[in-house]
Amino acid sequence: MPVPYRFATCNELFEKRPFAEVCRRLRALDYEGIELAPYTLGEDPAGISEAKRTEVGAQIADAGLRFVGLHWLLTAPPGIHITARDEKQRRYSWDYVGRLIDLCGDLARASNSQDPVVVFGSPKQRSSNGGLSPQEAVKVFAEGLANAAPRAQVCGATLLLEALSPSQTDVVTSLAEAVSIVEQIGSPAVQTMFDVHNAIDESDPHPELLRRFMPHIRHVHVNEMDGREPGMGDYRFDTLLATLSELNYSGWVSLEAFDFTRDCYDVASRAISHLRAALPAGVAAPTL
Repeated sequence: MPVPYRFATCNELFEKRPFAEVCRRLRALDYEGIELAPYTLGEDPAGISEAKRTEVGAQIADAGLRFVGLHWLLTAPPGIHITARDEKQRRYSWDYVGRLIDLCGDLARASNSQDPVVVFGSPKQRSSNGGLSPQEAVKVFAEGLANAAPRAQVCGATLLLEALSPSQTDVVTSLAEAVSIVEQIGSPAVQTMFDVHNAIDESDPHPELLRRFMPHIRHVHVNEMDGREPGMGDYRFDTLLATLSELNYSGWVSLEAFDFTRDCYDVASRAISHLRAALPAGVAAPTL
């Protein structure tokens, strides 16, 4: 029996739009989940009040959406670098990651959602420009994730080590490297994910990557190879979705588009229409 798809999108596409409006409009477009970039919540996202967390969660739930999790973790506040040479800066940065994990758990509870993810991309804040070599930075990154795993388990969240393209960072630049670190840590609270755009420099075809590493893939970001929404290029999303169905993937398929020059709701509408048209025969996205 094919596994139904759950479509979500990331909220940074909607910039300064009122959050409650965004949630309502997304549900009207048949999205079922929303993924949040913490910097959209304030200058110090991990410091927002309990009341604010409850408000955001209620707005998600009231619109009929599920809270998917967090991504773009470390854009705010300034001064965060998890692989910095300076130990004080590193401790501060990883402490902040812990507070974001707590935020993720709080938002999940406030929105009556389960199994949220914490997508660890943040290229600038993990790259070796903090003073360590790339090899040293990878080691520090892996140790930090391992130390954060118990906190994530308590919150019911999963940390996802995202492989990024070499044009963005020199720390964890392939899915194979990400999975190697995940297996080294050996915690169910630390896994990986697949992002079409970030896999642009992978040497193997994407379906092959998914088949090889699916045991550790807990989340999927969809976009064209240039970062625009599905349907604006020639990426074969029908092949991607068919492969996910073949592998019984049951996580979120989440739009992360980087075109801020057009109307955000038009981007979201065109994306989900294209994805639905690309669904394998006999498979449909469920309703909540």
